[in-house]
Amino acid sequence: MSLELFELKPGALLIADAHYSDQRPKLIELLQSVYDGNTTASQLILMGDIFDLLFGPIALTYERNKEAIEIINAIAMKIEVLYLEGNHDFLLKRYFPEIYLVPLSSQPLHVRFKDQDILLAHGDFGSHLKYRLYTMLIRSRMVLSLLNVLDWVSAHRIIHYLDDYLEKKDDCYKIEAFEDLVKERLEIHSLLDYDGIIEGHFHQNTKFDFNGFNYINLAAFACNERYFVVKSSQEALELEEFRLR
Repeated sequence: MSLELFELKPGALLIADAHYSDQRPKLIELLQSVYDGNTTASQLILMGDIFDLLFGPIALTYERNKEAIEIINAIAMKIEVLYLEGNHDFLLKRYFPEIYLVPLSSQPLHVRFKDQDILLAHGDFGSHLKYRLYTMLIRSRMVLSLLNVLDWVSAHRIIHYLDDYLEKKDDCYKIEAFEDLVKERLEIHSLLDYDGIIEGHFHQNTKFDFNGFNYINLAAFACNERYFVVKSSQEALELEEFRLR
């Protein structure tokens, strides 16, 4: 599907960093509500790390997440679904053939909201060299195909190790001096000429105004089931926060 100047619509529902797994199953409830029409959405925007582990070539990660994948595909038959791949979920085309997929290489994604030029990103773009090399390695189809074989012959010890590691992570901590870090990053990548950016990844649930540039970092759904909806009555981009009940 073409992503030439995707239009972000009033009423779009945004979910970031759900890190869906057996330990965090609540995403299913929200997705099912969207599919059933009980939670209204003009579009569904998935901001990356929706799954804790979903790597295209790794068969087990698909089997574990099959229910959520099927609901997302069913939603895509009703409304537009845009999925910005994260650092926990990537190479997903085989699983989501009918939705707009945005790999890291195409982020931030330039979209339009009314008369504004807005950027969307998971949030891990343009990091330091060591991290960029790491992201290239883990997204290599050759590396992941080899990992898939090794995981299978080892009775899934590799995936179980990753499970244990991720279960111990604190996804909800506060980043000190986050505003300064954000401003420096925006300047380095010459993004302040746009009207704003929405991203996840950092889990900070905060926003800043840099001389008219609207920076929004979304809360992680994994922390307390918060999601966001683009306000319908605003000319300037604003999001309304909701919590799954």
